[in-house]
Amino acid sequence: MMAAKRIEPRLLDRLPTVRGRYSEDAALHRITWFRVGGPAEVLFRPLDKDDLAAFLAAVPADVPVMALGVGSNLLVRDGGVAGVVIRLGRGFAALETAGDRVIAGAMALDLSTAKTAARAGIAGLEFLSGVPGTIGGALRMNAGAFGSDMASVLIEATAIDRDGREHCLGRDDMGFAYRSSAVPEDWIFTAATLQGAPGDEPEIAARMADIAQLREASQPLRSRTGGSTFKNPEGASAWELIEAAGCRGLTRGGAMVSDKHCNFLINTGSASAADIEGLGEEVRRRVSETCGVTLEWEIKRVGRHPANAVGGAP
Repeated sequence: MMAAKRIEPRLLDRLPTVRGRYSEDAALHRITWFRVGGPAEVLFRPLDKDDLAAFLAAVPADVPVMALGVGSNLLVRDGGVAGVVIRLGRGFAALETAGDRVIAGAMALDLSTAKTAARAGIAGLEFLSGVPGTIGGALRMNAGAFGSDMASVLIEATAIDRDGREHCLGRDDMGFAYRSSAVPEDWIFTAATLQGAPGDEPEIAARMADIAQLREASQPLRSRTGGSTFKNPEGASAWELIEAAGCRGLTRGGAMVSDKHCNFLINTGSASAADIEGLGEEVRRRVSETCGVTLEWEIKRVGRHPANAVGGAP
């Protein structure tokens, strides 16, 4: 007699009741800027901060949990993401000003934050107009550009830990370093207060226009990309090392090292996540052999390879 096939329990059946919304086998390639990758086993959109905290307090400890913003600096592997991916919604995107400060929800776009500051005559946050993504992601990786970063402007951030407890973190609590922070990966940022300085709105707008022009001239903004691929090694520029290793225009499947800025990988239209990651690893190998430097990924890579796929086909 043929043995009965063992049926694994649905993750959804193990999750707590929420006021927000769960989606099973949720497509993530539609969210990420690369437009590649497999599904989330479960995608959770909390209604508000209390809903998020209640979920985190009740979700089983063995269930992996990760937050996802707009997917601007993220590569989701083709096998998808096991566990629960949390996508904060509009309730976490509020922006307001108080004196020379901006209070931003974690899902507020960096560009929107810079524009809000400009309209209020708050200078010092113009660099955010050159950072793709959200405030939550910027906190996580100490995002920066054009001479400033989050460590330079943060007053405090709020985050909810894996047990559903809220924390208020000052700048010194964040453990900021170059393109990183020391906050536990399973803590989810909900908001931040940023410090600016009194400024003249036309001058702030002019600075943001200069940033936009520089980005347009030097970066493949109209391509499917994940932003800067590798961190700059100390005392060097990643793009210069990649150029010296002869990688500009290098391809693998549908992935290519940008001709415009060779620290950007792009999806030419048919790339898989494996193409992009494999190309990145080839770039790292060639730079190591040519320049003696091991590049460190700046893009966050998550999920499983296809052999261990989650849910349906990627």
